[in-house]
Amino acid sequence: MAAVLTRAAAAARARRSGGSVLPLRSALAGRGPSLSSEAAATPAAPAEEDGDDLRGRIFRLGLAKRSATAALEKWSAEGRDAPAEELRRIARDLSRVRRYKHALEVADWMKTHHESDLSESDYGMRIDLITRVFGASAAEDFFEKLPPGAKSLEAYTALLHSYARSKMTDRAERLFGRMKDANLSMDVLVYNEMMTLYISVGEFDKVQVIAEELKGQNVSPDLFTYNLRVSAAAASMDLDGFKGILDEMSKDPNSKEGWTLYRKLAATYVDASQLVVGSGNSLVEAEAKISQREWITYDFLVLLHAGLGNLERIKDIWKSMLMTSQHMTSRNYICVISSYLMCDRLKDAGEIVDQWRRSKAPEFDISACNRLFDALLNAGLADTAESFRELMLQKSCILTSRATVAE
Repeated sequence: MAAVLTRAAAAARARRSGGSVLPLRSALAGRGPSLSSEAAATPAAPAEEDGDDLRGRIFRLGLAKRSATAALEKWSAEGRDAPAEELRRIARDLSRVRRYKHALEVADWMKTHHESDLSESDYGMRIDLITRVFGASAAEDFFEKLPPGAKSLEAYTALLHSYARSKMTDRAERLFGRMKDANLSMDVLVYNEMMTLYISVGEFDKVQVIAEELKGQNVSPDLFTYNLRVSAAAASMDLDGFKGILDEMSKDPNSKEGWTLYRKLAATYVDASQLVVGSGNSLVEAEAKISQREWITYDFLVLLHAGLGNLERIKDIWKSMLMTSQHMTSRNYICVISSYLMCDRLKDAGEIVDQWRRSKAPEFDISACNRLFDALLNAGLADTAESFRELMLQKSCILTSRATVAE
């Protein structure tokens, strides 16, 4: 029950670009790490400040065809200052509301007029914006023309993300090799980028290779790292590998309280579903855009957001799943029910149970519910298990699990 692209990805990206825009993966989340967050609704533009300030002028441009560069030139011609810090803040705010063309124009103007004030994060942000406006190849050209001193870890990582988002595996691997040859002190974000790329192109075996490299360099994994590894193991139907990652996670000295819930979610899901894709109701329609192997990662994305308490993202992902041409399986329903139970959302869990019973699946899988009930008890979540039992009684479903019989 877990995977993908997440608050961890957004935080990592924010660290890199000073809070500009999502990666994951992202979306994975995000980024994810870039598995998908791009589908989220465009946020509203920040409220304009009163008076005739530079930020207000640029935000009032609205349409992309209007020139932020012209607005900046006019502002300067009026004898007004445009400090690097203010320009940086405006570019980030524009990025947050997906006005990438205007953000890039501001970043370009800042480079022309304040080049000595540029930070490593500024170069990283500019590469990200060039990718969004003109594509990864244009970002690559910009990167290669940078002076050696400007080719920092921030710039390399931004270009690596550009390749990962565009699924340019060969270019990403070459750049990753260059980063190692340059003896850069790579952080966990770099390794997460490579894992996200391999998951997005279905090369799940390479995720473990990157994980081993991360360990060899004594880089501490974060929650998103484990999420990606779990996703790859699940997509490969590698139950032993899945459990091994959870065990490794439990022994990680950097493990935080939030990770405990994540492990319980994942362990509960493994026990309840055994990662088995049923032969009766999990066929992939010929016109489906994604394979069953890719489809399973949606389950883990749901569970990751459950572990982080992102209820709205759970609902968004579930709605997206329902809109595809894939056949829902017992695994899908158990996954989202488990997520709501872990978040103490009994009403939401009940609605999913109702959807399951009304679905086109051959039959409501009470045996899967029994396994989920047992798994909740085995994970030490007695209160959650009791809530689930009561919920099933309300739905006229009597659990007959071993735990129930033992009582």
